[in-house]
Amino acid sequence: MVNGIRGRETCGVSDHRGDARKIERPSTQDTCPVSRAADGTWQVRGYAQARAVLRSDVTVQAGLGIETVEKLPARVRRPVLYRDGPEHREDRRQTAKFFTPRRVDERYRGLMGEVADRQLAKLRVAGEAQLSELSFAMAIEVASAVIGLTSSRPGIRLRLERFFPEKFGKPGLTSASGIYWLVRQNVNWLRVYLADVRPAIRDHRRDPRDDLISHLISEGCTAAEILGECLTFAAAGMVTTREFMCVAAWHLFTDDALLERYRAADEPGRLAVLHEILRLEPVVARLRRRTTAALDLPGAEEPVTVPPGALVDVLVDAANTDPRAVGAEPLSVCPGRAIDGGATSAAALSFGDGPHRCPGAGIAILETDVFLSRLFAMEGVRMAAAPRVSFNNDIGGYEIRGLRISLA
Repeated sequence: MVNGIRGRETCGVSDHRGDARKIERPSTQDTCPVSRAADGTWQVRGYAQARAVLRSDVTVQAGLGIETVEKLPARVRRPVLYRDGPEHREDRRQTAKFFTPRRVDERYRGLMGEVADRQLAKLRVAGEAQLSELSFAMAIEVASAVIGLTSSRPGIRLRLERFFPEKFGKPGLTSASGIYWLVRQNVNWLRVYLADVRPAIRDHRRDPRDDLISHLISEGCTAAEILGECLTFAAAGMVTTREFMCVAAWHLFTDDALLERYRAADEPGRLAVLHEILRLEPVVARLRRRTTAALDLPGAEEPVTVPPGALVDVLVDAANTDPRAVGAEPLSVCPGRAIDGGATSAAALSFGDGPHRCPGAGIAILETDVFLSRLFAMEGVRMAAAPRVSFNNDIGGYEIRGLRISLA
């Protein structure tokens, strides 16, 4: 292992068995499916237990900056990520139409192909490119179409890069760095609002469309509420998809047998490869919930009761590699592996589960395949430089930069 990056091991594809992960996660010796940390937080590592937490009606969203959102006046509508219960279910019911498989296929597949071709044309002209730049441009354009951010001024990518920086600070008024973080983010909010969200709102008021922003306008949302929702979907639909495209390409570039399988497969076969990579490399591997009542979970030897008001960290990376659910060789890439316990996705819990399961899962996987299948169909494409990886402990997420690709 070099610089925290693990080597190639692929179950059922290569000649080796073992740990195929590219991203080294913070290690722990605790294999108990449910345990309590020294700070009082409950940690859930078992797949069945993690799914039970995420599906439970006595857990609510925690983490992801919810503490700041909770300080907003009660009259302000929270983004869907920060709501629970009947209000959240109704909102998801109303917006589900934007993410149905039929809509994704009919409305966005063609767009994905056009965007991928434009981005890869840059690679053909220059001869080399940073994959993180091509993939981010792809993710921005697709997510913008779903959201309705189609009237932006030039420079949306730079504005989003500033809003979602590589290194996240800690907000607060007790230090100069905390104050700087707050000021910087407020400025970034304003930039995105003025250049992206406000023009979209104006255009959608004049000409309503079948997208998220028109839906929010019809619900009577204020401009600030629409901004919050747009940024929530931007984080989920742009930033995470960018990282997954990069880690999936990294796996394919460094495993000849897996790449051969991906290239030879039809679309369902290619999607199986991508789902399995995502199971092993979840982009967000820490989901936090708070209990509103006692929650009983199966423990290693006997049931465990998590008390009301407890913080629960669902360790997605551990749950996704629980051999009781995913079978033998859980750290290997085995496309098409069976996942027990009524899994809603071949990617296990990488898209979450329960009421807050990512609604755009189908879009993210399809656009990744549209982009990568075209990339790896290019003659002579290769990885010219291995990436550097940074890690965000708050969400258990990785950021991949410096993966340079070229045409031989």
